[in-house]
Order: sequence, then C-alpha cells, then structure tokens
Amino acid sequence: MKPRHMDWIFNLSALAMLSLAIGLIVLMVALVAMLFGASFKMVFFRGLWFMLFPWLAWLYGTLVERNRFRVKRTEIVSQTLPSSFDGYRIVHISDMHLMSFAGRERALERAVGKINALEPDLIAFTGDLVTLGPEELDGLQDILSTMKARDGVYAVLGNHDYSEYRRHDSQQAKRESLEVLKRRIREMGWHLLLNENHSIIRGEDKLSVIGVENISGNRSFRTYGNFQQARIGADGAYKILLSHDPSHWRAEVVGKSDVDLTLSGHTHAMQISLLGWSPSSLMYDEYRGLYNQGEQYLYVNTGLGQTAVNARFGATPEITLITLKTK
Repeated sequence: MKPRHMDWIFNLSALAMLSLAIGLIVLMVALVAMLFGASFKMVFFRGLWFMLFPWLAWLYGTLVERNRFRVKRTEIVSQTLPSSFDGYRIVHISDMHLMSFAGRERALERAVGKINALEPDLIAFTGDLVTLGPEELDGLQDILSTMKARDGVYAVLGNHDYSEYRRHDSQQAKRESLEVLKRRIREMGWHLLLNENHSIIRGEDKLSVIGVENISGNRSFRTYGNFQQARIGADGAYKILLSHDPSHWRAEVVGKSDVDLTLSGHTHAMQISLLGWSPSSLMYDEYRGLYNQGEQYLYVNTGLGQTAVNARFGATPEITLITLKTK
C-alpha cells in the first residue's frame, strides 16, 4: 500500500473514532437529561448532529485551509547589519512534507509562484522536505527547481528527512535513502548546508548563512547536527542560522553565540489555531512567528505541508518575507 493511501486511511479512521466518541457523549447526555424529565429520544437524535462536526471541519481544513498559502511579512532592524544589506529580502519556507502534495501539483506550483513573485534575495528552507522518503519528490522536483532567488536557495534537513518514520531492511538502506534525498535536493540547484556555512558578499561586506543538521532540545527527536562545526569560518558581520527545530535556539544559540537571526520550522503550530491559540504553545516556548531576546531574533515558520492530519485549521500554510534593515 502506498504511504499516501495509508495517510488517508489514518485520517478517515481517526475521524470515525472521534465521531464515535462524540456519539457516546451524546448518549450519556441524553441519559442524564432523561433523569430530569427530558425526552431521551429528542435529546439523543438532536445530539447526533454533532457527530458530523469532525467530518465537516476536516473537509474544510482539507479543501480550503491547507490550500490558502499566506504571505506573512516582517521587518527586522539590526545594528550589526552592514548598510550594503539594508533592505535584504529573505523568503523563509519550511516543512513541505511533500507526501501531502501528492496529487496537488497545482497547489505546489501556486505556492512556488507566490515565492518567486516576492523577488527574494535569498530563499531559506528549514527542513522536512519529505515525510517518509525521497520518492515523495517524484513529479514535484521539477516544480521546486523553479524557485529562484538572487543569492540562491539554502536548505537544511529536518527530523523527517532522515527517514526516521518508516521501516528499513537495514541501517544501510536507511543511510542510502538519506543520500538519495541529499542528491535530489542538490539536483534542484539548492545549497544544502550540512553543519556548514556560506558567505554572501556585497562589496566589502559579508553576510554568513549557517546551516545545521537537525538539532533538538526535545528528547523525542534525534539530534544529528553540530552547531560548533557549522560556525567554523562564519565571519560575516551579520549571521543567519537555519535550524529546523526552534528548541535549538534556547539550547545553544540565544545568549550563547553571535548569531543574529535564527530561522526554524518543525512545529506547524500543530496545524490548528483557534482565536490565536495553538496547542503548540503547550509544547514549545517559541512555536510560531517572531521572537527576540535583545538583538537576537528567531522566526518560526508554520510550514507549507502537513503530517498525520491532511488539514489545517487557522494555522494556514505560510510563506514568510523577512526584510532586514540597518538601524
């Protein structure tokens, strides 16, 4: 069975179980209401309408919300940014989880079109290109290859990119899967940063882009990266770190390094936001949007794709335009 078919089966099974749970709650309410003289039949059958709510919400989140690619704009002012980089435009994207775009090629083309229309100087992708393995790029690689920026597209790996969530016949097969993904990322013309950095030069000024493999402050996710190694030779006046998991910011970056701006993803804001609140806030100190401590900033992108549930509610797919300004 193909992974995307398993994904749909999981979604439908979860919805059926949720509807059943609601049905049991309605049954209990009807029994209690009967004790107070209400009609069991009236309360029970009217309450059964609530069993439709998960299905309607899922349909809306699948057909509407996950296809609303929103551009969020933010400006960061810095004392360390050289004047030659004043107005520098970074498009930050994350967590494509290409399995969620299977059969949705036009949606991905639309997202890439929005990215290119912003005419960025640099595109930063902060991990989780795939959910299970590199075959998810089939039919989508050419679309992603059309993303363009003046100084290029820079990418790092996320926890899903290591094929952690599928069975392999051997560790060798798992390593080969990762190598195939790395090769295909580079074939798209992207600069894959594996605990290394790259300099962008404007005249006599330099900006350093640092990229680490997955580093997490949460023990539930494996750490592969080496932040100290990635920083070697990064001597730009302004430093940008690409690190998939935002928990890395507090663990090693803020107050402990000279990185000016960290870009992360990973949380998806759990693909749900109700009246501005997301359950991600229970798991992460920084889970969505812009944060700062003094002159050090973190931006957490909520991602373009989905995992587990093929829907979004309030936490729409995000394309972030960050403009750097000299103070």
